[in-house]
Order: sequence, then structure tokens, then C-alpha cells
Amino acid sequence: NGGGMNGTSKMMDFLEEPLPGVGTYEDFNTIDWVREKSRDRDRHREITSRSKESTWALIHSVSDAFSGWLLMLLIGLLAGSLAGLIDISAHWMTDLKEGVCLAGFWFNHEHCCWKSNTTFTDRDKCPEWKSWSQLIIGHGEGAFAYILNYFMYVIWALLFSLLAVLLVKGFAPYACGSGIPEIKTILSGFIIRGYLGKWTLIIKTVTLVLAVSSGLSLGKEGPLVHVACCCGNILCHLFTKYRKNEAKRREVLSAAAAAGVSVAFGAPIGGVLFSLEEVSYYFPLKTLWRSFFAALVAAFTLRSINPFGNSRLVLFYVEFHMPWHLLELIPFILLGIFGGLWGAFFIRSNIAWCRRRKTTRLGRYPVLEVFVVTAITAVLAFPNEYTRMSTSELISELFNDCGILDSSKLCEYVNDFNSTKGDDLPDRAAGPGVYTAMWQLALALIMKVFITIFTFGMKVPSGLFIPSMAVGAIAGRLLGVGMEQLAFYHHDWVIFSGWCSQGADCITPGLYAMVGAAACLGGVTRMTVSLVVIMFELTGGLEYIVPLMAAAMTSKWVADAIGREGIYDAHIRLNGYPFLEAKEEFSHKTLAMDVMRPRRNDPPLTVITQDSMTVEDVEAIINETTYSGYPVVVSRESQRLVGFVLRRDLIISIDNARKKQDGIVSTSIIYFTDHSPPLPPSSPSMLKLRSILDLSPFTVTDQTPMEIVVDIFRKLGLRQCLVTHNGKLLGIITKKDVLKHIAQLANQDPDSILFN
Repeated sequence: NGGGMNGTSKMMDFLEEPLPGVGTYEDFNTIDWVREKSRDRDRHREITSRSKESTWALIHSVSDAFSGWLLMLLIGLLAGSLAGLIDISAHWMTDLKEGVCLAGFWFNHEHCCWKSNTTFTDRDKCPEWKSWSQLIIGHGEGAFAYILNYFMYVIWALLFSLLAVLLVKGFAPYACGSGIPEIKTILSGFIIRGYLGKWTLIIKTVTLVLAVSSGLSLGKEGPLVHVACCCGNILCHLFTKYRKNEAKRREVLSAAAAAGVSVAFGAPIGGVLFSLEEVSYYFPLKTLWRSFFAALVAAFTLRSINPFGNSRLVLFYVEFHMPWHLLELIPFILLGIFGGLWGAFFIRSNIAWCRRRKTTRLGRYPVLEVFVVTAITAVLAFPNEYTRMSTSELISELFNDCGILDSSKLCEYVNDFNSTKGDDLPDRAAGPGVYTAMWQLALALIMKVFITIFTFGMKVPSGLFIPSMAVGAIAGRLLGVGMEQLAFYHHDWVIFSGWCSQGADCITPGLYAMVGAAACLGGVTRMTVSLVVIMFELTGGLEYIVPLMAAAMTSKWVADAIGREGIYDAHIRLNGYPFLEAKEEFSHKTLAMDVMRPRRNDPPLTVITQDSMTVEDVEAIINETTYSGYPVVVSRESQRLVGFVLRRDLIISIDNARKKQDGIVSTSIIYFTDHSPPLPPSSPSMLKLRSILDLSPFTVTDQTPMEIVVDIFRKLGLRQCLVTHNGKLLGIITKKDVLKHIAQLANQDPDSILFN
């Protein structure tokens, strides 16, 4: 092995040229935000300096700057296209449970009846659309026809849900659930390989259609955020600066999340605010504008490819004819209290059920669980027209302000049109249809409150936005009709006498439904500003921002008084993801020395010396430990800190050196200094690995308050920091140690933090 040669001549820096894999991260690890941002700054400086040397370099610099906007355009187009495909397919398959169109089986009920000559009141009974009983036995009246339609409804629901869970289980386990808790964790710097991959995208898109069409109490809005982030992650591979930098990729994913909310609700501004308030960990100003661009492109793409959807740019367009009165803030705040109580109840119940799911027989058999929940949902839903219809259709009907031509039960009042002006109808006595609708809505409310608890978290794609809005909209409509009848029969009461005279159009039940929907959604997610903006964009009701804000803030305060976590944060903690919540204050008086490892009576900290360990010694450390990295010190005696090296970089560098560098054997010295240490002439070649050494690891002293340490981890996105005393290395604090410490102080199980 080169005996007799000079040691210096045999020395080389093997990593002068970067190796594939060096600087990347293993699965279930946290990225180094500081290093990633430093790399991007170095790359940008190099491109800027080269742009002055030649025209080609200048063109490359311009294309590099433009690539971010091009990527946003592609994400918007792809996310909008997939959302349109999901929307069209889900509408068709939802209607397929009740019948089929003879003019073309690919038409849903609404589109099938577009060209029908039926009257406005009978627009849903066109001859082109046939129920299953009409197709099979020739008529749709009678007990047997009802039972046959009931049976077909349940069979289709079971078929759709079983197909969804089997596809998820067999091809893409990460395609289940909402996806927002995991996306929040990924955006904070965590690596979950495959969660945003192509198979997850394909299966999530297909199974989302099936899950929504099955009639389960779930929505497609949360999963659409996951779908959009998958699009963003896959398209990142087309651009080098995003493919090779995890921090830059997370900027793209933040914009993709905004695009996902935009296509879910038709709310570009709300999507950006949702990404900023609820999802993103790092959100610079340029990401704000790019997110808005991606959200706009996605929303317009969806509207342009979906000819069956609402022609307007809002999902639940409302046109209320009377303004709200200041005294109505009292029932609006009551709806906020209801929303907060519902949110806290739902979170506690759902988390408790999800914990039991891991231990009960039903939880160990996800296909059986989906089958049972779908069967119960379908059997209970069919007899009630408000649970049988799709949840989006239900919300739209509840938001509706009754007009002269409305044929819904909710609008069956005792008619008195003497004081009617245009489309404005006075408050009237409720007719039999309204009372029937109230009972049906009350039963629908009870069903949705409880069935959603067991549905959210099953092994199918499941969103929570629309089910939560449905619960609030039902409660709001019930309260709104109650207030309307109270004002009609008791208009002389003090609370009504100043602004609601007899025969006037004072109370708008649809507005109460809209406020209730916002309150329940806010109680579950703890959204505030973004929620109000989304509701405004959903309905087009700009003048109702104050009632919406009052209800949203009240629901948040009430829910926070019962439990601080929203549903997504609760699921993050349930799954043990290493997410450090930036909104929570750390008020305990512990020190870094109380949290660092090694603790008292623990083995000493595993370190690598800068120039005295062999390849064999380093490989032994790697094989005997599972740490993600190792501090490098001057010597074991001095423990003076030199830097920090990642385990993955060490493994890749040593393996490549053995294959490609002559003379590297087990007894070769590894050194991290500028100059090789003095060795006998007969020693084997040395391996210089200074290029993979982080020479500026973040350090704190042992007396640093943990309040400051936690703040540093949050704001810098650290994966670890080293603890020193007078320059001497004492220990290490990782993100997992911080999370365990916070859990312990909150009387929670510190071992619930599962990942590195």
C-alpha cells in the first residue's frame, strides 16, 4: 500500500468534487435549514458573479430567476386540472348511487336534465334521468321501489369505499387521511420519503373520488392540499435549484398548499392566508406573491375545465337581500360558542377514537373498519334527504336565501305576497314543509356530529372542512329559522321593536347557516383571518365579514379555553411527528444542561477526533450507534469543539473513497484539518474529509435558559445544537430532545415523539 512513499504525497481531499448523496438526508430525519439556506446563497452568488462573464451566463441567470414563476404556473395548471377531474368524477359517481342518465351514462343528474322541458319546480324529475328502481322494475313508486333504491344506494356506497381502502392499502398507504398534519410537519423540515411521491398522487386522486362518492362524512378539501403538494414536489424535480435544496423545495410546497386550498374552495386569497397561518413554517415575501400566482392559476384552471360546476368563481354563492342588524351579533356569538364547543368535543373524541383504533380489532383491520362505518353511514343517510344528498349540495341549500321560485322544503312558508317587492320576501309563518325540514335537519345534525368522529382518520382520503361546515350550517339554519319565527310572532318584543316591524324581511336564516359554518370550521381548525377570507370568497358576501369574524373569534376562544390544540396539531402529536409549534409559549425555567445528552450516569458523548481516528474506528462508531451525526473534537482529552459531521455524509464518503481512492484501507487515518497530521512514511494513505465538516455548528452554553434554546430551534429550524462550557464540549440537544422535554413538562408521554 505505497510503503516508503511520503505521507503528504499520498494525501488527497476526496471531496473536492461533490459526491452524489452527500448533503442529502435519510428518511424520517430533519433537514438543516441553516445549511440549506447557506447553500442557496452560495449558489445565487456564484450565478450572479458568472452572469457578468458571458451572454450565456447572463441568460442562465435570468432563467434561474424566472424558474420559480414557471414552476408556480405548472403547479397551478396541474393542481387545477386534477381538482377539476376529481370534481367532475365525484359529482357523477355521487349521483350514480341514485340512478343513471339514459341520454349518456357519463352525465350526472344535473347535466342530464339541462336540456329537459320539465318545469322549474320539477327540474330534478326529468324523463332522461332514471332511478335504479325505474330501470330495474319499471317504476319508482311504492315500498318495493323505495327498498330497491335503498339497497342500490348502500351497495354503491360500499363498493366505492371498499375500492378506495383497498387501493390505499395495496399501493399507497400515505394516500389516506387529510394529509395536512403531515404536510405541516414536512414544511417544518421533516423528511417523509414517498409522502409526496407520484404513486401517492395517483392513488390519492383516484381514491379521493371514490371516498367522496361513497357518501362518507368527509370532504375533499384537505386531501386536495395534499394532492397539490404532491404536484409541487414532483414538478420540483424539473428544476435543479429546487431538486437539490430541501429548503427551497419547502417554499414551493407552501405555494402548492395555497393552490390546493384555492381549488378546494375557489379562494385564492384565502388559500395564501391558509398556507401562511396554518401550514407553512418558513414563508418569505417572495413565496407570498408566488403562492398567490399559483393559487390564481389553479382556480382559473379548475373553472375552465369543469363545465359541470358553478359558473361563478365562488363555491356557495349567496345573495342575501337584507343587511344584518347589530343585535344579531348575539345569536352570531352563540353560534361561535357552539362552534367552539363542537370543535373541542370533536377533537377530544376523534383523538380518543384514533388512539383506540391502534389497539382494537377494528383498527387492526382497516378494510373492515371502512366497511362497517360506510354501511352505518349509508343505512342512516338514505331515509333523510338532507343526509342523502352530497354535503356540498346540503351546505349550498342551507346557505340559500328563499325566493319566490324556490321549491325546497326549507322555503315552504305560509305564502303572503302582498308586501313582496321584487325578490324580497317578508318574514312569514313557517309552513308544514319548514317544520318537516327542521326535524330532518336536527336528525342530520346529530348523525353528522357523531359519524364524523369515526370517519376522520380512516384509511381513505378524508377531509374535515366540508363536514365541519355542514354541522355549523345545519345548526345555524335551525337557529336562523327559530329567530325568524320569533321575530314574526313577537315583533313587538324589545329586541325586535326598533328594527323589525310586522311584515318586514328582518331575519335571513341563510346568513345564520353561513356564520355557523364558519364557527364550526374555526372551532375545529382554530383558523381566524384565513377562515373569514375563505368564507368571503366562498360566498361572495363581503358585507358579512363582521358576523363571520365575531363567530370565528368566539369559537377559537371557547375551543382554546377547553384545549389549545387544533385538529391538525392534535394529529401531529398523536402520530409523534417532530413538529415544534411556533405559536406556543415556553415559560418554564429549565436550562440547557437539564435537557442535553448525555445525562448524569449516561455513557459519555460519542465523538470523532479531528486527526487521530482510523477508517475502522469511525466505521465502528457508525455501526454501534444510530445517531444522525457526530461532534468532531480536537482530542478526547481536550474535548475542544471543531465542528459537526453527518452520519450519512460519513458513510457515503468512506464507501466512495474505498472504491475510488487508491490506498484507503481500514487503518487509514481520517482527518478533518487543513493539513495532514505527521505520520510514519510506511503508513497507509490518509482520507481528508474536511469538506463534509460543518465548521460552524450552532452552540449554546450549559447555562442557557431553555426558553432561549426553544426559540432558537423554532426560528432557525435547527436539527441539533451543541452544548459547551468554556469552549469544552459537554453534550448535544436535538429537536427530539426539545420536544420530549416540552411533552414531559406538559405531563405528556415523552416517548410519544417517535421519529428522529
